[in-house]
Amino acid sequence: MRFLVASSLLAFASPALAQESVELAIGQADAVVDLRTREGVRVLGAEWRFHNTRVVKEAFRAPGPSETDPLALYPTGTEVQTYNLDPKAGARDFDDSKWELLDPTTLEARRGDGRLSFVWYRIALTLPRRLADLDVRGSRAVFEVVVDDYAEVWVNGRLDKTFGQAGQEVIRGFNGRNRVVLTDDARPGQKFQIAVLGINGPMADAPSNYVWLRSATVDFYADAPHAADWKKVGSIVRVDPRMDQLFAPDATVDRVATGFQFGEGPVWHPGGFLLFSDPNANVIYRWEPETWNVSVFFTKSGYSGLDIGRYHQPGSNGLTFDRQGRLVVAQHGNRRILRHERKGPTTVVADRYQGKRLNSPNDLVFRSDGMLFFTDPPYGLPKVFEDSKKELPHSGVYVVADGKTKLCTKDLRGPNGIAFSPDEKYLYISNWDITDIYRTKVIRRYTVDRNGRCKGGIDFFDMNHTDENEALDGLKVDENGNIYASGPGGVWVIAPSGDYLGKIKAPIRPANLAWGEDGTVLYLTAGADLYRVRARVRGAGLHWLGR
Repeated sequence: MRFLVASSLLAFASPALAQESVELAIGQADAVVDLRTREGVRVLGAEWRFHNTRVVKEAFRAPGPSETDPLALYPTGTEVQTYNLDPKAGARDFDDSKWELLDPTTLEARRGDGRLSFVWYRIALTLPRRLADLDVRGSRAVFEVVVDDYAEVWVNGRLDKTFGQAGQEVIRGFNGRNRVVLTDDARPGQKFQIAVLGINGPMADAPSNYVWLRSATVDFYADAPHAADWKKVGSIVRVDPRMDQLFAPDATVDRVATGFQFGEGPVWHPGGFLLFSDPNANVIYRWEPETWNVSVFFTKSGYSGLDIGRYHQPGSNGLTFDRQGRLVVAQHGNRRILRHERKGPTTVVADRYQGKRLNSPNDLVFRSDGMLFFTDPPYGLPKVFEDSKKELPHSGVYVVADGKTKLCTKDLRGPNGIAFSPDEKYLYISNWDITDIYRTKVIRRYTVDRNGRCKGGIDFFDMNHTDENEALDGLKVDENGNIYASGPGGVWVIAPSGDYLGKIKAPIRPANLAWGEDGTVLYLTAGADLYRVRARVRGAGLHWLGR
């Protein structure tokens, strides 16, 4: 898949460029089928259908509360008149047999009614066995369309869309290129129904032109390796034979993206992609496993105050999802835990303890009963421990239960990563503080009672013997209770007994990590880079993956 390499030029870019321009670098396909030609539609057994689309009036309701949510976010209010499109032709097996049949050589003909107008193009296609010298089996097939002026793309009855998305199925931009992966593992005979909604624009400045297709192709990429300098960039150090139960002998640490300032807080989104913070750049990024594309998912993710120039890390840090699939964010600059609701607004989950502002929430984890635990060192404050705006005398670990923020423990000066054992008997917290000569690099272990109080803290694993003066950061646990800890020189893998099993090393030391995809892929955020490695075990606590 030779086109799947994110640009490495941004590793040297300015912060503004890193925020706005991290993009997929597209290379040469192994075969391209041009759907604007008769030969192209013939080899895919396809035909184009067209229908003009009307804007129609429709009864609807104004915003109002739901039975479970008092916020006025739902269509439960007074009756109103709004607008919709007719027909809505994205559905699978939509009957377009009476639509106009198009000669593919006429796709550049202007269609629609001009000004603010909408049209539908539909095409059904079947993958062949061969395309010239390419054996299609196992290749990646990508539908690409450029509509003058905007496009939305449905595949097999689905329009996938998520917060912050630009391109793929939804509008890419003015005359932008929409690319949708049809399959990562092509098989002869596979069928796809594609519906393209063409939109004339700009909508706020309705033009005197019409809708037409500038380009429409299916691009095929053979299952070739990624660029050599992105494969096997790291290593897995095996100190204990038990490490072989966690990682296959041929497991590799691969780079999948670069160009960030400081990657942190990764989490796998229920929609099938990775989110991670860049607290230095004040954004949350989205990484697509199918396209290797990086885009900004949420900007100003942690702070937008007038004094933002004082902050080294004003943005978000730790990310997680609750059981309702809502994104929960630890914000440095705003010094709070924020939840993104499904309908768009946000809710402050925690910002004070006993009336005093939190320091700068760092990382967070849910217990299965819905209690949220988070660490709160001052590392996001401009002057850290000596910052004049620091209000709390301690660096606490807190729990949010029934809407109240309670102290779990305050016996750590630099609490950072946090994770539960699979049975939730233990809570692990990494502690790093260069001013504390006794516990500079230690993982602490606690039991936690039903009310969220931390008890019986012990030094579970001590890294003070290492020479590297590097932070203990993110923590994750697998289904067997093994701990994966960002520490000096890499990610340390530690058995539940406290035995050191080995280390995952990469060119840049990972700061944090997350289980993703089917739960067996470990993603590592590391400064400018994003890495991944496949394991033989699954992660623990992946409630948003249904595990």
